[in-house]
Amino acid sequence: MEWNLLSGLSVDERRELLMVARRRTFARNEVVFHRDDPADTMHLIVRGRFAVRIVTPLGDTATLALLSPGQTFGEVALLTEEGRRTATVLALEPGETRSLHQVDFAALQRRHPQALDVLVRALATRLDALSAQLVDALYVPADRRVLRRVAELAALYGEGRDGEVAIPLTQEDIAGLAGTSRATVNRVLRECEARGLVRLERGRTVVLNAAAIVRGGGGR
Repeated sequence: MEWNLLSGLSVDERRELLMVARRRTFARNEVVFHRDDPADTMHLIVRGRFAVRIVTPLGDTATLALLSPGQTFGEVALLTEEGRRTATVLALEPGETRSLHQVDFAALQRRHPQALDVLVRALATRLDALSAQLVDALYVPADRRVLRRVAELAALYGEGRDGEVAIPLTQEDIAGLAGTSRATVNRVLRECEARGLVRLERGRTVVLNAAAIVRGGGGR
């Protein structure tokens, strides 16, 4: 597995970092950590998909991001002492990560100061993603945001049987990713179903025509 995050390190530095990282495995729906848990590790995803979630002030659960192999989460933990997690992360399917502890990273950084670039790169990537989400939330209509998220999820999960793509997320999950309500997601998806673009099933959405959904979402 290759992580873009580590591309600035030499082969020896990457090897040394991964040697001190701990292999972690997770079952479907297993929580990696909860919001407000002590933060002392970063995770590099090897296998599976992970959801980043929070509970809103109204008591609803919102999915902020969906992460896949080659991505990372928990980077801020390596920069702060006695920090706390800002969101809950759980495995949406059987998954595996390499967990890097704050103490081990600090020791690596003392030997290789450029290892700090790993975190700078990770935080810059996270900031870019948050900026894009903010622009979407402020300037893109909710219906189009829903179509964009569905198109992105279809690309993430890839083609299945007969070109269909099954997205194993609830409409509430999609609503969190799109920054809108479940009612809006349901309406948009029902309209897509009537046009033959998706098929709605219990707990998941099956995309039948991803190209049409991409056009409806206005691309990126």
